[in-house]
Amino acid sequence: MITDLYDRYLQNPKICTDTRKITLGCLFFALKGPHFNGNEFAKEALNKGASYAIVDDEFYVTDDRYILVKDSLTTLQDLARFHRNQLKCKILGITGSNGKTTSKELCLHVLKKKYNTMATLGNLNNHIGVPLSILSITSDTEIAIIEMGANHINEIEFLCGIAKPDYGVITNVGKAHLEGFGSLEGVLKGKTELYRYLATKNAPVFVKDNDYKLIDKIPEECRIIRFGELKNSNYIIQYNGAQPFVNVLLNEIQIQSQLIGDYNFDNIALSIAVGMEFGVESIDIKEGIESYVSSNNRSQIKKTNTNTILLDAYNSNPMSLKKAIQNLENIKHENKIIILGDMFELGEETNIEHQKIIDQCLKSGVSNVFLVGKIFNAINNSSYTSFDNIENLITLLKTQSIEDAFVLIKGSRGMKLEQVVDYL
Repeated sequence: MITDLYDRYLQNPKICTDTRKITLGCLFFALKGPHFNGNEFAKEALNKGASYAIVDDEFYVTDDRYILVKDSLTTLQDLARFHRNQLKCKILGITGSNGKTTSKELCLHVLKKKYNTMATLGNLNNHIGVPLSILSITSDTEIAIIEMGANHINEIEFLCGIAKPDYGVITNVGKAHLEGFGSLEGVLKGKTELYRYLATKNAPVFVKDNDYKLIDKIPEECRIIRFGELKNSNYIIQYNGAQPFVNVLLNEIQIQSQLIGDYNFDNIALSIAVGMEFGVESIDIKEGIESYVSSNNRSQIKKTNTNTILLDAYNSNPMSLKKAIQNLENIKHENKIIILGDMFELGEETNIEHQKIIDQCLKSGVSNVFLVGKIFNAINNSSYTSFDNIENLITLLKTQSIEDAFVLIKGSRGMKLEQVVDYL
């Protein structure tokens, strides 16, 4: 079954799961979700130009353009595994609580200076996204960078079984997705499933030289590639300040990134180590890093008529938020303001972690803090102005403008904090 489907895929190697994004000749996989049934859209996909529709409900099969399978998602994953087995390229697997996407993009900018390189598009890093990413790899790809996300135990192990990485890195481990992992120890166990997979291949692992918690979890079967500022590292990269953009030194070559915040040093250092390991010239590594500009509401600097905004509204958890506030403290500006949104999936530690952030803000010396979301609003204790939702904050800003300020905006994607930018 998979070999026949793979032959059809090779005729036009394009996969689609959304009828709004159909391309001529693609394979449409009818996936299901909590609020939709992809089988209902199979006919529309074919009418828009899909060559075949893979469905898992016989009711929708009306001609030979429909391919009936037991489960459309499982078939998509099986097709990705089969395709992976045909590929000759090397795959770098990236996971971690924070910095996955930034690290992935930096590595892409560095590696493509020498190799035909592809990387996970956006954050397609789950049980659907990883198969789609694998199926987007072409036969002439030399290196692929696959981002893998997880919110429960065994998920990284499952994704490794599809992507089959040859190299791996865990950017860090922090309090993210605690509802699924149960605890910080659960997060560590889940993320290090990548190490345990790589050990079966005696494969290399990139790790920050002072991240002893992760180093301790690397199996002896793996070759450890250390990077950072310590003298015993395989690749020594020196932090050279961030005012506000991170500057690093590589063999006395100064690299001026366009990334704000000293927390991005680890992401930059990783991309340098990856480039060095794969034989990219230092000057090309420099050009690759310096050409990368963050997008998609991730640590973006935006200028309005009167304010400078650091927009980081794609993801938020205690670890990344703590670092963002610490970074703001180091930025030289007389009027610093923070707009924070709720952090999600923290389970029993939800209130504790939100209170810790409020306490950190109180000690930070910033001019003002606005808290957005039902969680912050419930535990604020009148320390700062808080709002149930972003619309209520916008209503305030329409009458009380913020001027001549450096504004940090940080929150989980679901809070939609980027909407406030137009009112600053």
